[in-house]
Amino acid sequence: MILDRDLASIQEVRNLVERAKKAQKQLAALDQNQIDRVTEQLYLAGYDHAEALGKLANEETGFGKWEDKMAKNILASKDLWESIKSMKTIGIMESITEKKVVKIGVPMGLIAGLIPSTNPTSTVLYKALISIKAGNALIVSPHPSALNCITETVRVLQDALEKAGVSRDLISCITKPTMEATEALMKHKDINMILATGGTAMVKAAYSSGTPALGVGPGNVPAFIERSADIEDAVEKIFRSKNFDYGTVCASEQAIVVDAPIEQDVRKAVTQRGGYFLTGEALEKVKRIMERPNGAMNPAIVGRSAAYIANLVGIEIPQGTTLLLSDEPGVGKEYPFSKEKLTQLMGFYVVKDWKEGCSLSYQLLENGGLGHTLVIHSRDEKVIQAFALEKPVSRFLVNTPSTHGAVGLSTGLAPSLTLGCGTVGGSATSDNVTPLHLLNVRWMAYDLEMNQSLGTKAQRQADATVDIDQICQQVMQALQNKNISLGGK
Repeated sequence: MILDRDLASIQEVRNLVERAKKAQKQLAALDQNQIDRVTEQLYLAGYDHAEALGKLANEETGFGKWEDKMAKNILASKDLWESIKSMKTIGIMESITEKKVVKIGVPMGLIAGLIPSTNPTSTVLYKALISIKAGNALIVSPHPSALNCITETVRVLQDALEKAGVSRDLISCITKPTMEATEALMKHKDINMILATGGTAMVKAAYSSGTPALGVGPGNVPAFIERSADIEDAVEKIFRSKNFDYGTVCASEQAIVVDAPIEQDVRKAVTQRGGYFLTGEALEKVKRIMERPNGAMNPAIVGRSAAYIANLVGIEIPQGTTLLLSDEPGVGKEYPFSKEKLTQLMGFYVVKDWKEGCSLSYQLLENGGLGHTLVIHSRDEKVIQAFALEKPVSRFLVNTPSTHGAVGLSTGLAPSLTLGCGTVGGSATSDNVTPLHLLNVRWMAYDLEMNQSLGTKAQRQADATVDIDQICQQVMQALQNKNISLGGK
């Protein structure tokens, strides 16, 4: 019997879910140390293959630079592991003796991971590590244009699972990607959580599927250079961030907003660093290919170099140009440089003071970046705090490259490739997503009023004190003796 592609893909989803469900039940029976050993094998495999997978992703999609994709693979394996390895996620996480409360971590079960083409291999590594660390199985729905590099990443991870002595079915991938397959995965009754990374339409579909979901909105990141800033440092960091993988990270800067007194110094620094301000017919040619007719980004220029874009539209740019900029006169749908551009294009704005910069940054965020990220370059703490208090973002970054800062490379934020945008951005979390977002918490609480005749509540609590740590050990021993798992539905 020959099935149509959509029917075959839906059947594949059902098969993957059934196998993952069995594998996850076995994983959930393991203790924290055993889970950690499995997760460590995943990190080692991802780290060992970081370069090969980065090259494969770049070769298949044409986006970005393989060296930077390798760096993202390292972030999603080694750096992530260092951040989460001591994290308690399974069983007893915490005991609060004075309140006689015990916090128990319980796996969610099956995680559906939607993987984009812009950061394909690193996103698989990241979602695999945080899913397994929390005791879950992961089923990947790949973007069709990155199918080969995504399936290869899954294969590398499956080999690591086998080496760790657990089922390969804990991490699996749809090999016949269709919209119907992704929808079937998201709506499957045994899927417990969706990790959605991709376009706005995909994230909305995840949230409307009826299954709990963690998704991220677009990032239209303004970078405000305030008059007290170290200009050379600010421009260098903006270029380092925007040039990283040719701007494919959603936290990369999309517009430079400059305080008027330092405008000329900033323009000079931008030009010296490799920036080129488009004007006249050259600007119009670039604008014509920036978007599709519906206003969406043109995938033909996503993750491409300035030279590639110039050659595509037939314009001459100076040798060594790494970033194309436009003095955009406004913000809105008719101003393409005021929107998110995951490539080497950036808007440029001048404001009279920090208050106007605050207002313009807000407008830019409202134009497709609410809840995501904003970066400021300043040495005036009063201005920095005023910005931080007023902006509708989940990551407010100070004097750091936005790409590197948002994902936790140059800041103390949790290493992550799923950056929550909060409810203002249509997301269920404002955090950098970690394993702690992929577990349920079971609260075990003891009565605090065991003897009503003992006087004050404080006295009764003191007299009724129990050894919570001892209780935790007894509970865990009882579960192990009866082979009872803390995980699953």
